[in-house]
Amino acid sequence: MAILTTVRRVSGLAFFIAGIPKFSSHSFEVSHFTTYGLPHPSAFVYLIGALEIAGGLMLLANVGVRPAALLLGAIMVGAIVVSGFGQGEVVPSLTVAPVLLAAMAFLLWSAEAEGSGRRGNRLRSRPAPR
Repeated sequence: MAILTTVRRVSGLAFFIAGIPKFSSHSFEVSHFTTYGLPHPSAFVYLIGALEIAGGLMLLANVGVRPAALLLGAIMVGAIVVSGFGQGEVVPSLTVAPVLLAAMAFLLWSAEAEGSGRRGNRLRSRPAPR
């Protein structure tokens, strides 16, 4: 259980920290996102930043671990494909992003994400009362 908790907390903190510059250094981030050829790069920066911060906080609070891990994992796939393979950005897209993607996959299939943790699965659907 200690490994699951450590992976959840460290990756939650990493995503939270990664989301902050998308707001505090917005124009710098937009300049990078512009090179990716995505529509509305400024909106993408805000969206990704908000999702990274919210998802990171969810992991840190052990609330909705599976939905957060799924969403954050999808963001990492996008980072790897668009900026890593597409633009050749090694750091962080081909170094940190694959590690975080592996961590999200680990959380998705872990016992903690299945609900054996205190609050890790609060957002999952529950069976209807009889």
